[in-house]
Amino acid sequence: MNVAVLGAGSMGHGIAHVSALGGHSVIVRDVEQERIERGLEQVEADLEDGVERGKLTPAEKEDAIERLTGTVSLEPAVEDADLVVEAVPERLDLKQEVFEEAEAVAPGDAVMATNTSSLSVTEIAGALEDPSRCIGLHFFNPAHIMPLVEVVVAEQTNAETEEFADRYVDSIDKTPTTVTDVPGFASSRLGAIFSLEAIRMAQEGVASVEDIDETMRLGYNLPMGPIELVDHTGVDVNVEVMEYLREELGERFKPPQLLKRKLRAGKLGRKTGEGFYVWENGEIVGVSGDAG
Repeated sequence: MNVAVLGAGSMGHGIAHVSALGGHSVIVRDVEQERIERGLEQVEADLEDGVERGKLTPAEKEDAIERLTGTVSLEPAVEDADLVVEAVPERLDLKQEVFEEAEAVAPGDAVMATNTSSLSVTEIAGALEDPSRCIGLHFFNPAHIMPLVEVVVAEQTNAETEEFADRYVDSIDKTPTTVTDVPGFASSRLGAIFSLEAIRMAQEGVASVEDIDETMRLGYNLPMGPIELVDHTGVDVNVEVMEYLREELGERFKPPQLLKRKLRAGKLGRKTGEGFYVWENGEIVGVSGDAG
């Protein structure tokens, strides 16, 4: 299968990683060459980490890298694609614009998938001349580690597109769960509630950020605590998702002031080196002085 990934950021390069490792030919497209190079370098680093941990063989790593290329041009990225996955920032107008441009040069039978974590897939699909081939493929960060992909079925999605999406998810050794297109789907609604309450607790001084996360990791057998997850996915992304869910579902999704202060200060988490935690080379090395 030929897979085009539109966007080389944290989600885009992760989707490219798992697609290449699953045996697919992958082209990553972004608007700047530097972003593409950064994304592909991160894929190579993550693959090397997999080798060091004994999860991959050196040959599997090299085969995956050989299946990966990048381009700043849209047409060569999608002209032979069986699957186009957009992984651009979480803005409805941007996702619709990217889909319109991609559909104009992609094969007529290519499946168009959006990696949105909360926006309406039905609205995104509305930008296409053939919205029946649109579906949501909601990967989780980091995509090469998290085993779940949420398959979000839009109002217009046909049965063939849904079956294709399930086969693709199986091919990259992930587990698909199918949900209807409602605000926040299943995962973002549940995840937001965990994160919101954890940050409110830190804001109110119920416990430290570290102890709240440790409670959830050990008490509920989670791979990481809800506040660490906010840092991992990005404070800015979380505020955008919460504001959207607040608008659609009510005040229970209102972002806490502590989270908004982080956003205003530019402390966005792992990608800026500080959020609720302090990060170096992708690892936590301390707790932010204003973590709560």
